[in-house]
Amino acid sequence: MGQVIIGVDPHKRSATIEVIDQRERVLAKGRFGTDRDGYQAMLAAGREHTDRIWAVEGCNGIGRHVAQRLVADGETVLDVPAKLSARARVFSTGQGRKTDPVDAHSVAVVALRTELRTNQSPPSDPHLGRAVGPALVVSSA
Repeated sequence: MGQVIIGVDPHKRSATIEVIDQRERVLAKGRFGTDRDGYQAMLAAGREHTDRIWAVEGCNGIGRHVAQRLVADGETVLDVPAKLSARARVFSTGQGRKTDPVDAHSVAVVALRTELRTNQSPPSDPHLGRAVGPALVVSSA
């Protein structure tokens, strides 16, 4: 199996994920608490896929807590700006209606379709990795 993207729609008390492959086929999905047990369950669900990238909406905002925990656990994380995922949601659903599963899917699709090869200046926080393209690659390396 090839690389998968794990789209994450984060909230204060929960995170909804959707795992898609390179052809946008949904491989898994779920909703997890952000407490220790919920986070560990989410991480385990993601780690069922060996070649993975986590795409978290708003790593500098509401998604920061999830992104930091993932990076601390050695995962690679892309910051997907909320405006990009909102655009993808409108195009895929025909309207802007928000639900957590739709948002997680939109985040994953943006990460999959967005060109991430163009280097930009590094973020102000040196612990967050390097900026590439319109998304921020956050990694523990």
